[in-house]
Amino acid sequence: MKRIVFIIAAVTLAIAQSWASGDIVLNGVFQGKNLYVMNPFASSGIGFCVYEVSVNGKVTTDEINSSAFEIDLSVFQFKIGDKVSIEIKHKENCSPKILNAEVLKPTSTFTIASMNIDNDKVFKWTSKGESGSLPFIVEQYRWNKWIKVGTVEGKGTPGINSYSITVHPHSGNNKFRVKQIDFTKRPHYSEELTYKSKTPPVSFTPKKVENEITFTSPTLYEIYDYYGNIVKKGFGDKIDCSGLKKGDYFLNFDNKMETFKKK
Repeated sequence: MKRIVFIIAAVTLAIAQSWASGDIVLNGVFQGKNLYVMNPFASSGIGFCVYEVSVNGKVTTDEINSSAFEIDLSVFQFKIGDKVSIEIKHKENCSPKILNAEVLKPTSTFTIASMNIDNDKVFKWTSKGESGSLPFIVEQYRWNKWIKVGTVEGKGTPGINSYSITVHPHSGNNKFRVKQIDFTKRPHYSEELTYKSKTPPVSFTPKKVENEITFTSPTLYEIYDYYGNIVKKGFGDKIDCSGLKKGDYFLNFDNKMETFKKK
């Protein structure tokens, strides 16, 4: 009798060990699509690798006892942009493969409802149609190029969302836009906002610098060396140049591109 009990216990332990393994956890947002899983045989040769799938903590009723199966997210009545966490439990020494994990990654689908800059130089915009949280990158056109001037985290919901960030317009006509970059690495741009600033033009002194450059009013600036390497950038009415090597430099500021010499 003891021998039979021992054998039963040993078999039970072996089954438990064959099921004890790892989990695959996928976190993302619902994009209206289901996931597909390649499900190999278990290493023991009995049954398939995956033995349980849960979505946001709830075990699914999907038919997983096959070489490939679908995780049906439609039954959970998610809205586009809702957070989703999928846990796939599998046996030892086998590896299920998710064929289209990218469907849980947020994509840039926003459209702009409005954009403006108020009297306090706050750039405001409203968007709609977002399908996942992605950062909005705010860009300004100056010095013959688009430069990043700030980042605001997107809310990721399809309704109307409002955003704002303080900007530093240069004198004269300005152009601003926002963009997002999703997992495809392709930027999604808004239309451009044109804004005319009443700020007077900025100038600087001296042209031959020993320690410091002084602007007539605070401005964004960039300093490049003779080889085109950026050595300083920022916002302010002064630049400490004491650490620069002697030589010629290019200075971008306000809406201008000029040069100076470090003595």
